[in-house]
Amino acid sequence: WSQTETVRGARLHYSGCVRHHLAKFLHPPPYGAYLFALNLIGSVHFQVWSNRCLKKILDLSALNKHGRVYEDAQFGCLAWSTCENRLLYVAEGKRSIGESYASQGPRKDKSVYWEDWGEGLTSKSVPVLCVADVAKGTVTVLQGVPSHVSPGQGLWAHDGESVFFVGWWHEPFRLGLRFCSNRRSALFCLDLEGNCECLSGDTSSVSSPRLSPDGRYLVYLEGQVFGPHSQCLSMQQVSPQPDLQLPNSQTPFAGLYEALPPRCWASDSQRVVFSSARRNWRVTPLYWSFRLTPPPPPYTGHLGYSPLYWSFRLPPPPILVIYALSLQVVAFLPLAGGEGEVSWDHLGESCLLGAIVNVLDVSPTPQEENPEYSGLDFGALLVTSNHLPSRTKVPLVVFVHGGPHSQFFAEWNVTTAVLVKLGFAVLMVNYRGSTGFGQDSILSLAGNIGSQDVKDVQVPSELSKLLTLDPDKVVVMGGSHGGFLACHLIGQFPDFYKACAVRNPVINAATLLGTSDIVDCVGLQYSYDQLPTPEALTTMLQKSPITYAPQIKAPVLLMLGGKDRRVSPYQGLELYRSLKSRGSPVRLLWFAEDAHSLARVDTQADCFLNVVLWFQQHLYLH
Repeated sequence: WSQTETVRGARLHYSGCVRHHLAKFLHPPPYGAYLFALNLIGSVHFQVWSNRCLKKILDLSALNKHGRVYEDAQFGCLAWSTCENRLLYVAEGKRSIGESYASQGPRKDKSVYWEDWGEGLTSKSVPVLCVADVAKGTVTVLQGVPSHVSPGQGLWAHDGESVFFVGWWHEPFRLGLRFCSNRRSALFCLDLEGNCECLSGDTSSVSSPRLSPDGRYLVYLEGQVFGPHSQCLSMQQVSPQPDLQLPNSQTPFAGLYEALPPRCWASDSQRVVFSSARRNWRVTPLYWSFRLTPPPPPYTGHLGYSPLYWSFRLPPPPILVIYALSLQVVAFLPLAGGEGEVSWDHLGESCLLGAIVNVLDVSPTPQEENPEYSGLDFGALLVTSNHLPSRTKVPLVVFVHGGPHSQFFAEWNVTTAVLVKLGFAVLMVNYRGSTGFGQDSILSLAGNIGSQDVKDVQVPSELSKLLTLDPDKVVVMGGSHGGFLACHLIGQFPDFYKACAVRNPVINAATLLGTSDIVDCVGLQYSYDQLPTPEALTTMLQKSPITYAPQIKAPVLLMLGGKDRRVSPYQGLELYRSLKSRGSPVRLLWFAEDAHSLARVDTQADCFLNVVLWFQQHLYLH
């Protein structure tokens, strides 16, 4: 359709493709029919829609109050006030061209270095909180944010006269923030007059503030500073009612590891609905009730689904929850106290037809027990085809996750699904240190990378000796820390693996120290002013797969992002040159415009096709 746009005096034409692009940024206000869209193509502007018609445009570039609007999940927010006239968002603050070249004189130096927030956030340096008044067509940059923090994840207070936000410390310098829940931060309240108050402690890590529908309760997640980059988080509560007790931490589930859903509150303002990892599953829904004192443990639904959509605007019952993973089901959230009686209606068949998913619980051998954290086990997922002819042995792909504090879930994974369709079995190991197995499991990996995690992956890999798997056709793949482990495995078990494919792997922890945006990741006790000792550098080198390079026999495929800020591509080049010098088969793919995740669509397709062809070539599959 077409429509006259009065701001620029032009006739705009829209199609389904354009609508789909806009829908990616649609944010409904609390009650009305307006839709908000952020257009990041060309000039930066806001669009207000109603009844499928463009009602108003705010040209932010023309207003010249700030730089690019943040659309990322770390800082970004697009929050309507309850009056539906004002919009809270985060943008890059205006800054001078450079610092003064000298203490005297007006000269500016364009070459002054500006810190950013690292991998995936390279264009983010000085975020500011902004309010757009839709009715007046104005933008205000909020004043009063403490100068030592960078604000983000903002939301309105119920009265519309103040905002809550998370502030991350950027002194003495910024560290990488993406996938790191251990950065010093706090929860703040800022009124529109510029008065700011810290609502949490200032020695922890804070994220995901969520206000209840009635505006009475504010919950957020809190964790430790430094240490593991992803760890068990606690849910904290801010309330104007001093007699309401905070939930205790004695809960039966395995920890809370991920951000709260944007609409996690039930409409009764008494329950928070969220999902979290539990062993090899993403368990949902979990409910926490704030009504009882002391509060009960959360109800744990053991369905292994993830929330896709949460609606608070339907008639009673108030919340519709749709899940989409191995199954697609829908249910209404029952009234408080009846959560255990949720009735699920199935909408479709399994997404992974023709496959068998075996969920394995694995215990380390007595020799591999961690004496400080004894009794820990871990998990694995073995995915095979259920259409194999009798007595057929299939090649095995050992798929290792990165992090290291992340995990594989028993859910849809496109890489695994296609590999199984192509005739491989896929083993995904959640080694000790993976999320979903409690804080002790995460802490057990500190100081033991390159040994404990390597042995944990190798133990279930011996499943290749089962009748349906071919022990002579085992290959391994992984990215980041998963690439670190894959390269360790082919070095420590050179006759076991027949080929290897790794994406942006950590190869030498000692040289990683000075090149990564998360220099606190190398397993040593970290402080900003700490310099590594010769002994520490030796330890990091000894724990690195580069030390096993002379033993590697398996052909290696390296896939590196030229703009990787987390693991420098020169890590992979270090292994490439070492293998080339020994005449070992190695191939390197360099994606100059991609970063750590190698997430561009063309890059993903290129990587996957090359991995499959690499495995087929070196396993002599036709």
